[in-house]
Amino acid sequence: METLNTLMQTPLYDGKTLGDVMTLQFLAQMLGGVVAAMLILLVAFVVSGWIRRRIVRVGTSSARLDETLFHFLGNVARYIILGFALLIVLNTFGVQTTSLIAAIGAAGLAIGLALQGTLSNVAAGVMIIIFRPIKLGDFIGVAGEMGTVKDITLNTIELASVSNSQVIIPNSEVWGNVITNYSVYDRRRAEWTFGVGYGANLADAERIIRDTLMADPRSMADPEPFVQVTNLNGSSVDFLARVWVSSGDYFQYKADMTRKVKEALDAGGVDIPFPTRTVIMENAAPAT
Repeated sequence: METLNTLMQTPLYDGKTLGDVMTLQFLAQMLGGVVAAMLILLVAFVVSGWIRRRIVRVGTSSARLDETLFHFLGNVARYIILGFALLIVLNTFGVQTTSLIAAIGAAGLAIGLALQGTLSNVAAGVMIIIFRPIKLGDFIGVAGEMGTVKDITLNTIELASVSNSQVIIPNSEVWGNVITNYSVYDRRRAEWTFGVGYGANLADAERIIRDTLMADPRSMADPEPFVQVTNLNGSSVDFLARVWVSSGDYFQYKADMTRKVKEALDAGGVDIPFPTRTVIMENAAPAT
């Protein structure tokens, strides 16, 4: 020990000892490592942000591309670059990144087992973003809910319901259920069932229903509308009517035509019966 102390105090030049020189070298190395780490992280932040913006810009440059998908890809690219930069910084300080990656993998496995439900939502979110069964602004029905898609994240989707209430649905409930997207096609077929009495003139009833539906300017003549008797109900003869209309007019059009056809049948003297039930009583006591 005394020999080591003597060696560290041995003068080298300008009055500096070996211990002083080693301390200065260590500090210089540490300072250089800190500066290099800061530069690496700064460059990584700048480059990752620039790449993310470029990827997002590709998605917003054309209406045919899904903006949500390119936001997701941009974030993935950014975090990958930052992750590699962090590994490089740790390596400059002598940290064994191989063992660190193995430890992170083991910890990730344990966390994954504990958060299976959350990770299933994330996996479903990735599938939704990649395969794009829905996109922002679509009017959809899924998991018993109906509304306009306002936001798509890795965990949930946000809908604005018909009554303008916020509805949050986990992505696993979206991807694992039947999705009805009402915004994909520009035309929809409205459908009604109108019941008339058994004593009504069926030809007149069919003509009134058809003329009333096709008199509306929103009704499309091509494809040809369908108005036919399809069912003999317990108290009525049922007409099934189908007419094509623009998707944007569908709900208001269907409500308007339901009322107009009812009023036209009343004006034409066509009976719209109430449901009736006949009760036959046997072995009734004689009236006094």
